[in-house]
Amino acid sequence: MAVQINPSILSADFARLADEARAVSGADWLHVDVMDNHFVPNLTLGPPVVESLRRATDTPLDCHLMIEDPDRWAPGYVEAGAGSVTFHVEAAAAPVRLAREIRALGARAAMALKPATPIEPYEDLLPELDMLLVMTVEPGFGGQQFLDVTLPKIRRTRQLIDKHGLELWLQVDGGVSASTIERCAEAGADVFVAGSAVYGADDPAEAVRRLRAQAQAVADGG
Repeated sequence: MAVQINPSILSADFARLADEARAVSGADWLHVDVMDNHFVPNLTLGPPVVESLRRATDTPLDCHLMIEDPDRWAPGYVEAGAGSVTFHVEAAAAPVRLAREIRALGARAAMALKPATPIEPYEDLLPELDMLLVMTVEPGFGGQQFLDVTLPKIRRTRQLIDKHGLELWLQVDGGVSASTIERCAEAGADVFVAGSAVYGADDPAEAVRRLRAQAQAVADGG
């Protein structure tokens, strides 16, 4: 299992987003947190910034929509240049239809679960997705402490993915750092969103390399 590291620009310097995106050119994806101050109590950015980032970096964009009514707004992020779009199942009115629309527009479709949202009711939806995101903090703000209570859900999600033989990425987001990434990898995650652990480092590119090495060692059984 090849692991992926997705630095979160929520922890970057918003006045220097183009430079910050280039500072992690070795990353697999650039994670873009979109918040509307309704679904979560924070307000970040929208499609115009995604369009600008798309022009500023060759790293594909992974847009995480923490917004109300993603059924209406998610397609616009594909059009803005996102290669992957994640909607929250707690906010989506028709998650299967939305996932199919995102895929039809040419992006990867992903679904996110808040820490208290169980995976089991959505087992039948998994074949419609390219990625499942298990939030390991409450969505809304960067820099939060990792919630260990989410580890059993990550394990159960991996078991369901394997049960159905799916090529489905399992992403974790929230409090991922050098001290927590190995636990997430052991539980079955293979895509890791890291904000402060990357952009708070003196050398963000080196932080990406180190996190990747830690997670890959676990994935390889080391």
